[in-house]
Amino acid sequence: MTSRAAIAAICGAHSAEKRLLLHDFIKRRRREGLRLAGVIEARDPGAGACGALSLIDLATGARISISQKLGPGSTACNLDPGGVADACAAAQRAIAAGADLVALSKFGKLEADGGGLRDAFASAGESGLPVITTLHPSLREDFFRFAGDLAEAIAPEPQALDAWWSELFAQSRAA
Repeated sequence: MTSRAAIAAICGAHSAEKRLLLHDFIKRRRREGLRLAGVIEARDPGAGACGALSLIDLATGARISISQKLGPGSTACNLDPGGVADACAAAQRAIAAGADLVALSKFGKLEADGGGLRDAFASAGESGLPVITTLHPSLREDFFRFAGDLAEAIAPEPQALDAWWSELFAQSRAA
């Protein structure tokens, strides 16, 4: 068996498909009784070019708004970096409290620029916790520059995600 990386990035699919795969993966791990930390994206239609965005704190179920009101007629993305910072802090608190697995919505432009959820990725790594995330192809180079050999790209298929998790779990038990 090959050694699996501690960070899995779902690549190669449309954003909505990757979000659904991540949500389903998390549901399966919850049914296994795992303690989850992190935040995952929830979208509500309307409210600007990006819709009404929020992140769900996996430890508490709290919904953290990451949208800002830009006014009628605005066509700019309404992402609120302050809301993302709040979500990052919530994820870091949950990581510090103890978890089996960390799910972080995505490694996006904010993370590539050193912000967003990047500190939560780092906290999970420092705690030795496995991380599942999504990745846009245009940010692949930035992501692997950040994560290095701790990360691997995963095909956007439930079987690939489950294989990553099963092999990683088996590695941790053998260690």
